[in-house]
Amino acid sequence: MQHGHVVTLVLAALATGVAVRADPPAAIAPIPQVVVPGVWLIPGAVQPDRQPDGNSVIFAAPDGLVVVDTGRHPWHREAILALARAQDAAIVAIVNTHWHLDHVSGNPGLRAAYPGLRVYATGAIDGALGGFLAQSAKDAAAYLDDPQIPQAMRDDIRADLLTIQNGANLKPDVVLDASGDGSLGGRTLEIHRVADAVTAGDLWLYDAANRLAVLGDLVTLPAPYLDTACPQGWADALRQVDEVPFELAIPGHGPVMSHAQFALYRKSFEAFIGCADSARPAGECAAEWADAVLPLLGNDAPVRQRAQDTAAYYVGMLRANGGRSRYCGSPPRVPGDRVPRQ
Repeated sequence: MQHGHVVTLVLAALATGVAVRADPPAAIAPIPQVVVPGVWLIPGAVQPDRQPDGNSVIFAAPDGLVVVDTGRHPWHREAILALARAQDAAIVAIVNTHWHLDHVSGNPGLRAAYPGLRVYATGAIDGALGGFLAQSAKDAAAYLDDPQIPQAMRDDIRADLLTIQNGANLKPDVVLDASGDGSLGGRTLEIHRVADAVTAGDLWLYDAANRLAVLGDLVTLPAPYLDTACPQGWADALRQVDEVPFELAIPGHGPVMSHAQFALYRKSFEAFIGCADSARPAGECAAEWADAVLPLLGNDAPVRQRAQDTAAYYVGMLRANGGRSRYCGSPPRVPGDRVPRQ
C-alpha cells in the first residue's frame, strides 16, 4: 500500500485477494460537517477502486476562509468550493499539513478559483518531487499496463501523474520553517512544525479558542500510513501533541476524536512500532494494532480486517528498511533501539 503514491490502495487489494471492480463506481461527494461554530470538516474517503482523499478542515476568518489540506479528487475540491460559495466568503489561505497527493492535489483548482490566496507549508515537497513522487511517476506505467487494475484506479493514476508533472503548482507561497503563532486571514492559529515524522516536514495546527487540534496524517485510520515516515520522529510528534490541552482533534484520515481517543491512538502507535521493531511475527503485530484501535473504528469487523491487513504490510516495509521508510531522511535506528513506550 503506497499512501500518497499513484497506486495507493489497489496493491493491498491485489496482495490480499480482495476483488477489484471492472467498472468505475460513481463518486460520492463529501458533505461538510460543522465541528464547532466557524470550523467545518470536509471528510476524506477511500471510495471503491479509488485513491483516497484526506480530510480538509475549513476555518472562518475575518478576511475569508482558511483551508487546511485540499484533497485529491474533483468532487472533494468542489465540496470545498461549494462551502465557500454557501458562506459567501473567499478562500484566502491554504495550509498543507504535508505533501502527500491526497492532501495537496486540490491546490491548483482552489488557486484558479481564488487567485489571491496564499499557500503555507513546509518546503518538504521539494525533496518529494525529486524522490518519492518522481519514483511514483516512473512506476505508474507498469500499473497502467496491469489488467488487474480497475478503470477507476487507472483514471486516478493518470490524474496523479498530471499532478506530479505540474508539481511546481503544489509548492507553497510561504515556507514555514519553525513553529509559532500565525495570523491566517486575520485568524490566529498555533502552527507547529515537526521534522522527520510523516514526511521530512509536517505541520499541525492548534486552535486555542476552540481547544481544537488539526493533525494531518499524524493520525490516520484504520492504520498509520508509513510510506514516507520516520517512526521515531512520528512518535515524538504525537507526544508533543498530547501535551497540548485540546478537547477535539481532527486526523488526516478518520473522524473527529476526543483527547482520550487520541491518547489511545498514540499508545497503540508506539506499541505497533515497537512490535515491528522486534522479532515477533508480523501477523501478531498487525492483529494487536487492529484490536487496540478497534474502538476508534466503530467496532466494525470489516474495517478491523482492513486495519490488520494494512498494518501487516507496514511491518514488512519497516523491517525491510531498518525500522523506517526508505524515504526517511533521518539516520536508521541502531539495532536494539526501540520507540519509547509510556
